[in-house]
Amino acid sequence: MRLLRLIPAVLALAFSLNLHAAEGARPNIVLVMADDQGWGDMAYYGHPRVKTPNFDRAAAEGLRFDRFYAAAPVCSPTRAAVMTGRHPNRMGVFKWGYPLRPQETTLAEALKTVGYTTGHFGKWHLGSVRRQSDAHPGIHGFDEWLSAPNFYDNDPILSHNGKAVPIKGESSIVAAEAALNWMKKATEADAPFLAVVWFGSPHSPHRAAEEDLKHYADLPKADQHFLGEVTGMDRAFGLIREGIKDLGIRDDTILWYTSDNGALKKVGSAGPFRGKKGQVYEGGLLVPAIFEWPAVLESPAITTERCNSCDIYPTLLEFAGVKRRSQAPLDGVSLVPLITKGKSRAKRSMGFWDFTKPGIGTPAAEWMKELHEAQQAGRDLPPNAKVPPAAKLPRPAYPTDSFPGHAAWVEDDWKLHRIQDRKGQVRWELYNLADDGGEAKDLLANEDRRAGQYRGRLEKWLKSVVKSLNGADY
Repeated sequence: MRLLRLIPAVLALAFSLNLHAAEGARPNIVLVMADDQGWGDMAYYGHPRVKTPNFDRAAAEGLRFDRFYAAAPVCSPTRAAVMTGRHPNRMGVFKWGYPLRPQETTLAEALKTVGYTTGHFGKWHLGSVRRQSDAHPGIHGFDEWLSAPNFYDNDPILSHNGKAVPIKGESSIVAAEAALNWMKKATEADAPFLAVVWFGSPHSPHRAAEEDLKHYADLPKADQHFLGEVTGMDRAFGLIREGIKDLGIRDDTILWYTSDNGALKKVGSAGPFRGKKGQVYEGGLLVPAIFEWPAVLESPAITTERCNSCDIYPTLLEFAGVKRRSQAPLDGVSLVPLITKGKSRAKRSMGFWDFTKPGIGTPAAEWMKELHEAQQAGRDLPPNAKVPPAAKLPRPAYPTDSFPGHAAWVEDDWKLHRIQDRKGQVRWELYNLADDGGEAKDLLANEDRRAGQYRGRLEKWLKSVVKSLNGADY
């Protein structure tokens, strides 16, 4: 931990920039996301067994974020945050399976205003992927989409612009190959593009391909298949890295990798951090993240600056030169100064809130099989009834004086937890993350003044989130 604290001091020295090479042309953008890969599920973070050679190379050659937070401790909410730069509770994406409101402006929609062509490949999980859905990728700005309503396994049935298509292959490779084929067409058309590639791995049930299982033959079956899926993602990520190089666009392409939440409870690794998926402690939120853009970032670097998946939207809009005349409140901040100059923000804070709502079951394989069979018989199916209408605002409105669930406020190296139980009782915890990344020593009793300041800021932010949730931003 002492070594990590030295990194920001030398970070600027590690950046060798060629901003002139990036001027005048908008970069291509490829966003890749894992489904349930924890912070410690990488060989470059010292995992004793997992094989991730392509991730390791990217981390060694690009900008490695060592303190990158998912916006939420579960999947759909973080994906909504990536798309909008906003905390997912602002748009009612509380847990898995909730749809993204069409009232929101997504990254794809914003980039299209300056000439980007856009494609989504893999897991969507922000609404139904049927044609009549009010929340499929096409509704949210994607010109091309080959998508699943949730995680998907090998030999999946995916929705190609609303048509169910069976595809053979390892799940992550399927998404990577489809994305690369589309990128080739976009490159030939000389259009800047956004490609969102969201893997369905290593989400359970784990079913690794034989090629990836061979590395783990001496381990228990559960570990073989989980680690095998991580290695399958690594192969797919390597395919994308090499693919954009073969297309001659690697220097002009931003490639940003991360995960949607912290480590799985039984098989995943959160490294030295407390908690796992579904928890607002560090292990449930911290995820791997790697940024590459050779035209701008010519030398490798590591940062311990605390960043967030909400930051992806404003960062990419700035790099692409998008000027929004009307922008709903953002929770993310642009990381352009950090990426281009190695400059840390003088003060950074971020809020988290895991609302006490159940997730919505979205059995992707079952739903896609039904859709394929129906379409083969010459008929289509309406959106899945279990997924609520995306555009509907809450009535009655949510109260602005009660915030059920587990919320937290991170400011500099401090983290304040607010935990409200089902009876409305609230308890607080305070940790110094610089000295106690494992959140083991509660300092609340010794830091009354600091805790009071953070409490006020957290509750002000929570009220802002509820106002957005109730529709104030539309």
